[in-house]
Amino acid sequence: MKRIGRVLHVSPNGNLILKAENLPRTNDRVVDELLKPIGRVFDIFGPFSAPYVAVKPQVKEPRHVVGQILYAAPRRRR
Repeated sequence: MKRIGRVLHVSPNGNLILKAENLPRTNDRVVDELLKPIGRVFDIFGPFSAPYVAVKPQVKEPRHVVGQILYAAPRRRR
């Protein structure tokens, strides 16, 4: 698992916004520290020196994830 960063807030369109510590790839699976699926990386934006990550949530209440640290799950090998 690769740590992405802490969830700052939920955007008006419902995406989780994280301050990136490590850059994931678009469409990577996102999990919490207990490996519970949270969503997928939707977008990476902002300045190159301090990027942000938008995650399209797959949980019913995305606001309950605010403040948590999220991780990019390893890709499954075929």
